[in-house]
Amino acid sequence: MATIPSSTSPSDTKLILHKATVKDIPIIKSMIDAAYSKYIYRIGKPPAPMTEDWDQMIRTHEVLVLRDSERIVGSITFHKDKQTNSLKIDNVVVDPTSQGRGYGYYLIKFAEEEARKQGLGSVTLFTNVKMFENIGFYAKLGFAETDRRMEEGFERVYFYKMVC
Repeated sequence: MATIPSSTSPSDTKLILHKATVKDIPIIKSMIDAAYSKYIYRIGKPPAPMTEDWDQMIRTHEVLVLRDSERIVGSITFHKDKQTNSLKIDNVVVDPTSQGRGYGYYLIKFAEEEARKQGLGSVTLFTNVKMFENIGFYAKLGFAETDRRMEEGFERVYFYKMVC
C-alpha cells in the first residue's frame, strides 16, 4: 500500500494506492461500466474491459485501486510484457464522478515509475480507435502512437513511451 502525500496528490487530496482484492472487483466493474458504457454506441459493442474476467485479472496481473478519503476513485491494471521488456498497461479507469481531478494522470505516472523500478525501459498501452478522448490524453502524457490494427474484434491504437 502506498500513501501519496497531499503535496503530490491530485487535487490536494490524500490518496492511497493498493493492490486490489477480490472484494474490490464489484467496485472496479462498476467503475468500468460507468466509464465505458458511453462507448458502446460508438464501437457497436461493449469495450473489452466491460467483458473482462476480473477474477482472472486479479490473479494474473497487477490490479491496483486508488482510494481517496472516502472510496475507490480509480484503478489501473498492468503486467510485465516479456516480449517487449516493457510494462504494459491493460486498463486505466477513473470513476466518472471523479474524472477531471488528475487521478488518471496519477495512475499512469505511477505505472511509469513502476516500470523504472523494475528496470523496464518503456510503458505500452492501447485504446480503441473510437475512444478519441483517450488518444489525445495519452499523446498529452508523452506517449507516441506506434500502430493501429484490428485485434480481438476491436480497432485498436497502440502507444509507447520511453521511461528511462
